[in-house]
Amino acid sequence: MRSAPAAPTAPAVPRPAAPTKRASSRLPRLLDEAARAFAQRGFAAASVREIVGPIGMLPGSLYCHFATKEALLVAVYQEGVERISAAVDAAVAPLAEPWARLEAGCIAHLASLLDQTDYSQVVIRVRPSDAPAVADELVALRDRYETRWAALIAALPLERSVSRSDLRLFLMGALNWSQTWYRAGRGATPEKIARRFVGVLKASGAA
Repeated sequence: MRSAPAAPTAPAVPRPAAPTKRASSRLPRLLDEAARAFAQRGFAAASVREIVGPIGMLPGSLYCHFATKEALLVAVYQEGVERISAAVDAAVAPLAEPWARLEAGCIAHLASLLDQTDYSQVVIRVRPSDAPAVADELVALRDRYETRWAALIAALPLERSVSRSDLRLFLMGALNWSQTWYRAGRGATPEKIARRFVGVLKASGAA
């Protein structure tokens, strides 16, 4: 989820106008299996057959839900972004002090990424360039999430010389990169990592 300029709201995910009751009941499992496959194998390598097989569906049945495999990816990516967004929003909502809000948001963001769920891994590992046909939709979903970070940083009491855009890029990069080196059970919890990151920003003279 690298930072990028704000983009328009993501278009709706293509779905059938009136799916059958049986088809609708399979949708949550279809999303879960797709998230698993995309997280483990990447978008290109994950086949429709391995996604629908565990549900007892034939490959062609996917298109009762989504027009393309790319549209399925958008739905999985959207679910992942919405889960992380909800966690961050809930964490910052009770707080008023800007630095406390930023720290709480960082903790929630890290906890969501480091839980190693399939959905969070899709958001981190699948890049818009992996699926050019829906790249704009994926970028829009990512950018819509990152608008909350622009707002959190905009509220900080920073020196006028500090670039808030650069600060956001720095912070998001550090948070997202942590999933490559983080090892559970070694004392570095999401809370400790987030507080260290925010502490570095404050101690560096940004405040």
